[in-house]
Amino acid sequence: MPATLKNALDYLSREWAWKPIGFVSYGHTSAGTRSVQHAKQVVTTLRLVPLGATVAIRIGDATENGRQRPDTAHDTAAVDLLDELVRVAHALRPMRERTRAGTLSGPLPGSYARRLTPDDAPEVTVLQRCCWVDEAIVNDTIAIPALHESLEEVRDWLATWHTTGIWRDGRLLGMVRARRVDTDWHLGRLAVVPDLRSQGLGRWLLHTAEAAAQPDCRRILLSTGAKAYGTSTSITAKATSRHHSPAPTEPPASPRTYPPDNADTAGP
Repeated sequence: MPATLKNALDYLSREWAWKPIGFVSYGHTSAGTRSVQHAKQVVTTLRLVPLGATVAIRIGDATENGRQRPDTAHDTAAVDLLDELVRVAHALRPMRERTRAGTLSGPLPGSYARRLTPDDAPEVTVLQRCCWVDEAIVNDTIAIPALHESLEEVRDWLATWHTTGIWRDGRLLGMVRARRVDTDWHLGRLAVVPDLRSQGLGRWLLHTAEAAAQPDCRRILLSTGAKAYGTSTSITAKATSRHHSPAPTEPPASPRTYPPDNADTAGP
């Protein structure tokens, strides 16, 4: 391995972790494959993931008058290399995200939580459509913003709300969003995928969103569906009890400490 390549790899040590790497080699008898084998020993130590697909060019067979001959086999090998690079990069995304600044361990084994960004809008849109169907059925209406928001609309509010999402194996399992309005800390869009409800994800998200409130916030407000979960919640900062104010058309709701873990709120 050339010293310049070794120095470059070592210099960006942490940045390489959990990224795929493919090799294109050239040489004479071995077409550079022995050099590739040596390089793989180095890159795996840096937690790079070498691909199985490679492009190996034997100079004597591949060149003529100092120029490389067209070669269908090499072209096919290069396409296979790039295809595998993309597939492995997507598969390793959860591993890379766990090393991002601000990432927390999640409530389920193998899960992690981080702030959602506008780049997560596709996953958030799918989660919303999935979770708010139950509320639409119970309330006998589809006039629920979360069911109709476009990708651009979701991207816009992700840029302004502090939204926390739980991930596992590249799948968005749940989310909650929060923002400050005057001295109030508003919570909403509390959602958990249907197949993982009643496992504590909703409660964990709610605790995490509450903890993000600034010390001088006087109240924490959680908005929920009018009928499905029945309340607009008012939480006094630093207090442990919650008092629920039902929607005007609904009968009074019984106080409870936390909403159920399967609550998917249609909040603000």
